[in-house]
Amino acid sequence: MSTYDFLEIEQNEHVATMWLAQPENRNAMGPAFWVDLPRAVGELVADENVRAIVLAARGEHFTVGLDLKSMGKQIAEGEGSAGAGGRKRLLDNILHLQGSITALARCEKPVIVATQGYCLGGGIDLITACDVRLASANTRFGIRETRMAMVADVGTLQRLPAIIGKGMVSELAFTGDDFDAERAKAMGLVNEVYPDHAATVQAAQAMAARMAANSPLAVTGTKRVLAFCEGKSTEDGLTYVATWNAAFVASDDLREAMRAFFEKRTPQFQGK
Repeated sequence: MSTYDFLEIEQNEHVATMWLAQPENRNAMGPAFWVDLPRAVGELVADENVRAIVLAARGEHFTVGLDLKSMGKQIAEGEGSAGAGGRKRLLDNILHLQGSITALARCEKPVIVATQGYCLGGGIDLITACDVRLASANTRFGIRETRMAMVADVGTLQRLPAIIGKGMVSELAFTGDDFDAERAKAMGLVNEVYPDHAATVQAAQAMAARMAANSPLAVTGTKRVLAFCEGKSTEDGLTYVATWNAAFVASDDLREAMRAFFEKRTPQFQGK
C-alpha cells in the first residue's frame, strides 16, 4: 500500500480504514487531499483482500471542509477573473475536485463513514459519496458555502437530495445553517448516532466486517444495481438486475453458500 500526505490506511482482515490524518489542521481539505483520495480508493478497489472500507478522521473533527488557507486565494481571485483562459483554469480546478469525490462515489466496494466534531462544506460532499453514514453525538454538519458567497460544487447539491429530499437540502443550502447529529439522523442523512468518536468508528468497522463476510460478488453486484436504479424506472432496474444475475449468480460463492447452509457452518467466500 502506498503512503499518502493526507491519508493513512489501516487494514484488519478484509476491512480497510481510510483515515483523514491532518488533525492539526482540523482535516481541512487542501491540495494533498484531492490527490490522495482517488489514489487511495483506486488501490483499495484493486486489492482483492479488501472487501469493505471505513472512512474516518483523526482528531476532534471530521473535516472543516475546503482548506481556504491553501486553496482560497485561487477561488477568491477567481483565476476566472483574468479572462477566458483564467475561467478555463478555474473550471478545470473544479472538475478536478469533483473527480476526486466521484472516485469515492464510484468505488465498487461498500464505504461506511464515521463522523465527529465539524463536518462542514466539503465534508458534506465527501460523506454523501459514501454508502452508509454514522455519526458521533457531537457532530455538527453544515452546507456553509452560501455563507462564503459560493455555490457548493463538488457533489452535495447533486447527491444529497436523493438522501434527504430536495426541500430539506434547499433549507440547509440556502440558509447555511449548521445542524446536529440527531437532526441528521431524523432527516435520514445518518443511519445511527453514537456517544463518541471511538464508539462511532468501532460501529463502522463492525458493520464493515459484517459486509465483508458476505460474498464480494454479491455485495458489489448489489451496489452496482442500486447505483444503476437511481433515476431509472422500476422496469429498467428489474431488467438490469436480471441481466446481472444471469451473468454472475452461478459462482463459486453461491455453491459455497449452499454447501455451508446444508452443512450448518459459516460460508467462506472467495469472491469467485
